[in-house]
Amino acid sequence: MPYPILVAVAWPYANAEIHVGNLTGSYLPADIFARFQRLQGRDVLMVSGTDSHGTPITVRADDEGVSAMAVYQRYHDTFLQLFMKLGLTYDLFTSTHTSNHFNVAQKIFLSLKENGFLYTDSQLQWFSKAQRRFLPDRYVEGTCYICGYTNARSDQCDKCGNLLDATKLIAPRSKIDGSEPEMRETEHYYLDLGKLQPKIIDFLKTRESYWRPNVMRQSLGQIMAEQLHGRAITRDLDWGIPVPVEDWDDKRLYVWFEAVIGYLSSSIEWSEITGQPDAWRKWWQEEQARTYYFIGKDNIPFHAVIWPAELFGVGTTLDALLGADDPRPLVLPYDVPANEFLNLEGQRISGSRNWAVWGLDFLERYDPDPLRYYLTMVMPETKDSEWDWNVFFHRNNDELVATWGNLVNRVLSFAYKHWDGIIPDPGELRPDDMALLDVVERGFIKVSSELEAVHLRAALSEAMSLAIETNRYLDVNAPWFEIKTDKEMAAKSVYTAMRAIDSLKILLAPFLPHTCDQLHAFLGYDGSLFGTQSVQTEEDELGTHVVLRYHPEGAVGEWKESQLPAGQHMREPQPLFKKLEESIVAEERLRLGK
Repeated sequence: MPYPILVAVAWPYANAEIHVGNLTGSYLPADIFARFQRLQGRDVLMVSGTDSHGTPITVRADDEGVSAMAVYQRYHDTFLQLFMKLGLTYDLFTSTHTSNHFNVAQKIFLSLKENGFLYTDSQLQWFSKAQRRFLPDRYVEGTCYICGYTNARSDQCDKCGNLLDATKLIAPRSKIDGSEPEMRETEHYYLDLGKLQPKIIDFLKTRESYWRPNVMRQSLGQIMAEQLHGRAITRDLDWGIPVPVEDWDDKRLYVWFEAVIGYLSSSIEWSEITGQPDAWRKWWQEEQARTYYFIGKDNIPFHAVIWPAELFGVGTTLDALLGADDPRPLVLPYDVPANEFLNLEGQRISGSRNWAVWGLDFLERYDPDPLRYYLTMVMPETKDSEWDWNVFFHRNNDELVATWGNLVNRVLSFAYKHWDGIIPDPGELRPDDMALLDVVERGFIKVSSELEAVHLRAALSEAMSLAIETNRYLDVNAPWFEIKTDKEMAAKSVYTAMRAIDSLKILLAPFLPHTCDQLHAFLGYDGSLFGTQSVQTEEDELGTHVVLRYHPEGAVGEWKESQLPAGQHMREPQPLFKKLEESIVAEERLRLGK
């Protein structure tokens, strides 16, 4: 029986729009992987939501003169619009501002406390006299005391990747107003990572053989270089999840602690919404389940070290707190395929300078599948990569349009015209016909292997190489010339090419779902390769919240080579992709930084 797969996707933070770096960093690779696994027939649950809490949201709310709730809801709505347009098939995209998430996060806290993995201590924390508030670590910047990077956050350095001791930050400054904060004492709960370290090390060693090197460097490598210490999991805030302890009313659970719990809470919420309250256990308690966490490299420590620590600390006690009796522990991460960063035209993406390609803005002018294609081809899987408008232009025109789109259009249009809209009967295929179909059939093994390993660039490149091979076959057999002298021979060539295209439709479907669904219909099939998406409103004790849901009902796609039936009635084909004018390169570059 296929093992269940949880696709856990990084939670976008509700204080900025989503740009292409975010998309290729975690959201798009998660969807490609989930779609592939669904085609394989596996039980997939893809979950995430908007990260709704924390001081950055309250600061923005104060600046705009609105509530933190209004800021969160505004960005949450734009995330839903983008994901619908791009075709990201979340079984549930929710938010951390739901009563369900509050409940699960507080239960995790209490479970860790009960098991002796939390303790209280006073700490010195940055305090802004001008703002009259404690500043969270991410709102204090300065020079990293490890590598010397001058724009390090006080909790983590984005350059060297190390978790930092905020008190050691050199030349600290408030990110809000640039003033120098001072240290003041405050009491917080801490997660005892030192006590959990042996289990974390043992766990990470079991993943050494297949986790990406960058993930191992920022997890096991750092632990072996420097011992883990307790880490505060509460903050002096008024927006977020209350600490479920008497006399702690003025503090909230720290965002980094409670947001990762969202993978579990959103799974539970999905189960409730679908009327099967215990279904989440398939992905969280069955031993054979595999959980994949799609994140950017700046979140590696939180998913490869801290989240496993929370899961170890909870052990088997959570169910009692949730009102059930199932002693099985929660499943640990199977893989954390974190991507590096995508740069833009030679510079780091910067929202404050508007040096970014924003997802929704892009989709106002271009179609979703060209974006998905380009972002996969430049996906920063092993090192930082680059968005270049000139490269986007050429990949669209030279690869999507000229290689794949033209192959589909010329073969299907030719067949539609000369065989009256019916798939031609080839009779007995020739050796070179069978040779092409054998190459494409072997492609399923190669592409599948790359996708299973979350090597998405390689998988897409392999699939596109089969399109090139099919074009070569047509160059040799040339049915447009064959038909002038021998229509039966032309039928063999056309049918063989259509069989190859039909198989390529499946191989490319995880990457290009919109156009592959159109192609599916052109070939005369009914139904959609995948299911449908919808936005719906849910009610709970905290009020109304809107969620995105994927519905698998009616999906007909299967991960297998074509068995295209001769005689099937086609639908009139249309071009799958638009050829772009070279002028868009200069036009789009002029938009940057304005």
